[in-house]
Amino acid sequence: MTDQADSAHPEAGSAIRVLLADDEEMIRHGVRLVLRHAEGIEVVAEAANGAEAVRLGAEHRPDVVLLDVRMPVLDGLAAVAPLAALDPAPTVVMLTTFGDEENVIRALRAGATGFLLKDEGPQELISAVRRAAAGDAVLSPGVTGTVIRQMLSCGGSGAAAADNRVADLTGREREVLRMLGEGLSNLEIGRRLGIGVGTVKSHVGSILGKTGCDSRVQAALLAHQAGLMG
Repeated sequence: MTDQADSAHPEAGSAIRVLLADDEEMIRHGVRLVLRHAEGIEVVAEAANGAEAVRLGAEHRPDVVLLDVRMPVLDGLAAVAPLAALDPAPTVVMLTTFGDEENVIRALRAGATGFLLKDEGPQELISAVRRAAAGDAVLSPGVTGTVIRQMLSCGGSGAAAADNRVADLTGREREVLRMLGEGLSNLEIGRRLGIGVGTVKSHVGSILGKTGCDSRVQAALLAHQAGLMG
């Protein structure tokens, strides 16, 4: 059964609304406890499988969905697309373990923004939720390198096709794309380039549109495929 959040909504727009989906009750309990004490974050609903996550996503309109990869009835991988199709669409972050890299790659390709290891500490979890809500990619350092290597080795289009996808980018957009490949947040990119966060967001949106990427994570991987990382 679904466990609903146990606190009333704060003032409209004052908190990041989170939907937590995991079939392990202890995981949900631990994440809920951490986020409950984080300023400006509210767990609005919990789900034990992907089908519940999609239904509750449509009902509660969360800003961020923390979605387990493997769940009964409908797993997290299958739930990414219907969640991403919601209007407004939440930011989807996969919850994973070290053994889940292949499934997480599939989730990233389906439009998930990133992934978070289940054994991350409380501050890392809180920071990940805030970054996701701000539109930044969320990639746990412990497996980022492995995921990128696997993505780059997956049978695909190769460097030539990647070059074609970035051919229409402006010089500044290439700079921003390279920094996405470094895993920088919008704020960090803005500071490095001496521009505002709003301008960075505009550049990121243009990059996604021109390259056909569905998320910052896909754009970051494209930066590596296109050889922009030096």
